[in-house]
Amino acid sequence: MSRPWRRWPDTLALAVLLGLLAFVIFGPLANLFLWAFAEKWYFPNKVPQEFGFSFWGRVFSPRGGAWGSLGTSIWIALLTVVMSLAVAIPAGYALARLKLRWRGLILLAFLLPQAVPNLPVYVNIARVFYEIGLNGTILGVVLVHASHGLVLAVWIASAAFASVDASLEEAARNMGASPWTCFRTITLPLAAPGLIASAIFVFLESLDEFTGTYFVGVPDVTTLPLLMFNASMGGNYQIASITALLLLVPSIAFMLVVERFLKANVLAGVGR
Repeated sequence: MSRPWRRWPDTLALAVLLGLLAFVIFGPLANLFLWAFAEKWYFPNKVPQEFGFSFWGRVFSPRGGAWGSLGTSIWIALLTVVMSLAVAIPAGYALARLKLRWRGLILLAFLLPQAVPNLPVYVNIARVFYEIGLNGTILGVVLVHASHGLVLAVWIASAAFASVDASLEEAARNMGASPWTCFRTITLPLAAPGLIASAIFVFLESLDEFTGTYFVGVPDVTTLPLLMFNASMGGNYQIASITALLLLVPSIAFMLVVERFLKANVLAGVGR
């Protein structure tokens, strides 16, 4: 006969562990929401003394700059997606379908931007871009974002094309379809969910990118992360929190979309 009283230490330990995990995940988010709606919050009070929406009005006022920064962030992210996919689709197809001798090294090369510390790289990029007139331009910021977006785009695109059954392409070729027709009507539609997920990942990374934008885009290009940073440095925690929530909403929404499109068979092909 089982004795439930002997299990209570394990149950208590599990409850404490889950509680700590929930605090680590949701604690910062709760603090973010409190600051976003706090009118007055002074030490040593644990919660705000007043709640309201006056800071929301300031953020979305013409002088707040939120709408302009949001539009700039979205425009840069869209251009980054287009530039990344323009390289990732042919590169991913070649890495998945062609018997390349140095395939592993090519995939590793796309990881190099993530392996090198970002700060010295961005400083040198800013210097080079200043000399050729790209510093403080949308194009310069997009190029910096794309250097990181290509990592996700190429690896996921390669896995998406690898997950397509090659026998379907062979059957189409045997029926007289040209290579382009086979790619356009069979391979690309079947790989589309993975490519959509790749585009979403690149979009979100570009939307949240701060360091590269700071060194290459300031002072002429202002995105939402830069607006949030300026507010934080100025002690405007309400405005910084509201801006953070604006960045959080598309991230959560798009990740739900990614969960739908990025299936397990695509994930299993990453890096193969």
